[in-house]
Amino acid sequence: MVAAIGLDGAGDDALALWERDGIDITGVTRLADAGTGLAMILVDAAAENVIVVDSGANMRLAPPHVDAAAGLIGAAKLVLAQLETPVAATIHAFRIARAAGAATVLNAAPAPDRIDADLLALTDILIVNEGEGRALSGRDRPAEIGGALIGKVGRAVVVTLGGEGAVLFHGGRPPQAAKPPKVDVVDTTGAGDAFTGAFAARLAATNDARSALAWGLAAGALACTALGASQSCADAARIAALAETPPAP
Repeated sequence: MVAAIGLDGAGDDALALWERDGIDITGVTRLADAGTGLAMILVDAAAENVIVVDSGANMRLAPPHVDAAAGLIGAAKLVLAQLETPVAATIHAFRIARAAGAATVLNAAPAPDRIDADLLALTDILIVNEGEGRALSGRDRPAEIGGALIGKVGRAVVVTLGGEGAVLFHGGRPPQAAKPPKVDVVDTTGAGDAFTGAFAARLAATNDARSALAWGLAAGALACTALGASQSCADAARIAALAETPPAP
């Protein structure tokens, strides 16, 4: 984990959570002049959510903080980033990753009006939902979104479609669409993050994009079965069990 948090109770809680889950926190910076980022999440009767974010200290993450974690980044198989940290820091991290031969994955969330061309050029795999894909491509249909974005990145584009699953666009191959496992949905908060994390972890472990897609969909589905964000994320054993179970006829 490479991030910036405050010297506050929320920062203490974040560190405790990450340590409990076995995450290396040596790349986390604590800032005295900014609070830890927080989010207010509202969930409606249909289990859909609206999230208001105060990024706090994480918006102070800068290239020197990334340099301090260069050893971690350079030793990784895959480096995953999103758009809740400054683009300059992400570009710097991706340059270090590329130089070390690590794959780079960008989840373009929250939805931007545009992405810095240098960041896209350093991205191997881009993950977007339909809204993010529309904002970036100017297209409406998933096939059009993927087709418009695939030429801007190194390897592949994944367009997630909520309850309809996801489509993987891989250069030179037909698009691969997959449906999610059926679950009883309680709260969709964190489903996109769970998808992205599991997809990236499985890709790093196997270099198999199809298997990574299945793991991502299983993780996203499981995240919808409980309230909250981090506490709704399943572990690898539960994700594997659902990802590798044939769908019901």
